[in-house]
Amino acid sequence: MNSFFRFLLISVIVYGCSDSKSTFDIQGHRGTRGLAPENTIPAFKLAVDHGSTTLELDVAVSKDGQLVISHEPWFNPVFTTKPDGTALDSTEEKKYLFYQMNYDEISAFDVGLRTNPKFPEQQSIPSAKPLFKEMVQQIDAYTKKKGLKSVRYNIEIKSSKSWYGELVPQPDEFAKLTIAAIYELGIAKRCNVQSFDLEILRQMRAQDPSIRLDVLNGGGESLESLTEKLGFTPYSWNPYFTNVNDSVLAHAHQLGMTVIPWTVNEKKDMENLLIMGVDGIITDYPNRLSSILSPN
Repeated sequence: MNSFFRFLLISVIVYGCSDSKSTFDIQGHRGTRGLAPENTIPAFKLAVDHGSTTLELDVAVSKDGQLVISHEPWFNPVFTTKPDGTALDSTEEKKYLFYQMNYDEISAFDVGLRTNPKFPEQQSIPSAKPLFKEMVQQIDAYTKKKGLKSVRYNIEIKSSKSWYGELVPQPDEFAKLTIAAIYELGIAKRCNVQSFDLEILRQMRAQDPSIRLDVLNGGGESLESLTEKLGFTPYSWNPYFTNVNDSVLAHAHQLGMTVIPWTVNEKKDMENLLIMGVDGIITDYPNRLSSILSPN
């Protein structure tokens, strides 16, 4: 299939066949991890600039009970610089646990000056790990200033059973903190919470069933088994992208779920998923996805 007809087919599927539940969702993974330091305000602003309709982010909790945007509840030695200006060594990875540090201590570390070598296009931008509320306030102000539509926020709660009470709060408390932040910021209608941790999602559902919940999944488990364990059908099933095929996609839609796979970085993979009919894509490179959807 030549590129013109491939683009035409993608356009028909994405723009001509969208249902009332969802329009196609470009989700910038950790902001724009391929181009800027992950989970930092510069990365989220860049994701907006490249057409992201949703900003995907991760949250951990500090000792003083604040939601901190971070993929792990500790510092990644690949790109972290300590307050004294030296690089964090891999042997120190678990020395600085957020749940044992107040946010003012966490914010003294830099996570953008050193780039991640896995992403050669990533810019070096000195940055601290932001508070969730700080990021939302800045991004909402940024979109308003630029005259853009407000973005959605895909909040991934980083949690697992072995972490409860030591690296993260207990699930009921984590859910409570997240719900409180969502309402404080006024974003309940334009956010969702996703997690691999089913207990977190159950607690979110119990405390506020109006908030959209998405389940993350690496694959290898039937949708019936997953929803049975969860105890309800989530709004969206967000699997690793290689586990999406025509039959499982159709089945998820039949069950009433949208499908938004992660983390899709190569254009050919994006195009294949678009042709299949996924409802969105989570990517480190929203610029690449936007260029497929709007090549001019």
